[in-house]
Amino acid sequence: MTETLKRTSLFETHKAAGARIVPFAGWEMPVQYEGVIPEHKAVRSAAGLFDVSHMGEFIVEGAGATAFLDGLLTNDVTKVVDGQAQYNVMLYDNATIVDDLIVYKRGAEKWLVIVNAGNIDKDFAWMKARVPAGVTLRNDSDAWALLALQGPKAAEILQSLTKTELAPIKTYHFAEGEVAGMKAILARTGYTGEDGFELAVAANEAPALWRALMEAGASKGLKPVGLGARDTLRLEMKYALYGNDIDDTTNPLEAGLGWVVKLGKAATFVGKTALEAIKAKGLTRKLVGFDMTERGIARHGYKILDPKTKAEIGIVTSGTQSPSLDRPIAVGYVNSAYAAVGSEIAVEIRGEPRLAKVVETPFYNRPPSQAGGSQ
Repeated sequence: MTETLKRTSLFETHKAAGARIVPFAGWEMPVQYEGVIPEHKAVRSAAGLFDVSHMGEFIVEGAGATAFLDGLLTNDVTKVVDGQAQYNVMLYDNATIVDDLIVYKRGAEKWLVIVNAGNIDKDFAWMKARVPAGVTLRNDSDAWALLALQGPKAAEILQSLTKTELAPIKTYHFAEGEVAGMKAILARTGYTGEDGFELAVAANEAPALWRALMEAGASKGLKPVGLGARDTLRLEMKYALYGNDIDDTTNPLEAGLGWVVKLGKAATFVGKTALEAIKAKGLTRKLVGFDMTERGIARHGYKILDPKTKAEIGIVTSGTQSPSLDRPIAVGYVNSAYAAVGSEIAVEIRGEPRLAKVVETPFYNRPPSQAGGSQ
């Protein structure tokens, strides 16, 4: 039986702009307009506009809402102040990953939780099964649209359409105001490594907001950007993609997400006991970034080998030709003995081992003159 794909409220807008539409996480989404490389470079040099309305939005409110989230998530939710966002991971009891997500504190015991598109139903069921009395958990995903304006000129473009002062909004903070006359949450977050904002609005207002942003940014080099460039941009930063780099077979420590795991916080979060045992025993594998030193592009699912014995030592999770660096880059899990920067590895490409080297990440670093930035 064929799955019925969902569409965001911007679907017709994308078609009119000549986007190539593909299935993604149960949705029909634009993969590219002009092309992955020019769209990628627009974000790095000027600005790009993304439709990320396929992401899920949950409302968590009521006495005990903060404690509820703190007991579900690895980061210390109690440290988040009003107007702040926090990157987080939600675990199963065995410490593998349900999802990576962002929580936004909108007031005392008032939270917005944004989750990955392909995990909306799973995440909501997991949270609902654990919600205590007095806490309201609501899936508002269909009511919201989310647009991401990313790039060194993003703030300048957005400021022309809002009275909200953007300069005081720090990375991973947000304000609630209006953009082009529409009520919006303006969050200095993103998935490109550039400065930028994610704008949450009512779903039915997204087409008007998209038009207003494109018009305001036309003279500044703003381009519409699809999922293709979104993937190359996030990979240059080694940002994890659920379903590729992290999933229900990986834990946050081996995935390099230990910085959002607070084992010492007061709350005993789901998966904590298992994670403590994993840490005490030592990691058997780690997610690393690597460059190909021989010709070839490492792709998801390719085997990683010992360069001498050709024994399998890991697997590629994401790989591409980097538009910013003009060279192949990739990430993958390798046995811990091969995880140090400078380690020689090989990738099996079309049956042939091709040499590669573990490198420092992120692969791409923004010029110092471009202030700000987001995850």
